[in-house]
Amino acid sequence: MITRRAALWLPAILAACGRHESHEFAPLRYDYLLPLQLNVSTIQIEQRFIPSGVAPDVSQYDPVGPIRALRAMAEDRLQALGTADLAVFVIQDASLVRHSDTISGNFAVALDIFNAPNTRAAYAQARVSSSYSGDLDDLPARLYNMTRDMMDRMNVEFEFQVRRSLGAWLVSGQVERAPVEQQPLTVQPPGTPPPPPAPLLQTR
Repeated sequence: MITRRAALWLPAILAACGRHESHEFAPLRYDYLLPLQLNVSTIQIEQRFIPSGVAPDVSQYDPVGPIRALRAMAEDRLQALGTADLAVFVIQDASLVRHSDTISGNFAVALDIFNAPNTRAAYAQARVSSSYSGDLDDLPARLYNMTRDMMDRMNVEFEFQVRRSLGAWLVSGQVERAPVEQQPLTVQPPGTPPPPPAPLLQTR
């Protein structure tokens, strides 16, 4: 039997429970950012970090997931425009761990350039970290926001490190179109002297 006091609180309780189900988490994509065009023929993505899936790991509760977000960054921003060499995007760390009311995140990636099998010619590395302490009642939303913010910083840091360490493998801008050449309306035979200039009009 529901008492009158409980009946008054019931709508608020149901609303609070429904808040977790009403979230819509947009995918994290980065194709709106300037692409990094590499003078390589192939780009590969290699995942070297495997989340444990058990406490204190909480990445499995993230609606987008750090690994998926880092893969999206590589897919959206790296372009292969060359005819040789290999670029390997490496996910080194994509951890989200919880200790009590604190969440710590660490993302780390590398971009390796190979100009021969097993011969790394150059590389760039980028890392970002973050922590949050406080209300964790809505854990998925907190993890999503944390991943989104860290990925915003990762995009900036990754581009900076690539331009600093792999400038020799970046395509130096797009090829500009040649200007349209203007052709005369009439073509004079070879050796024909140019026509005399038109007489000046005299005004009174």
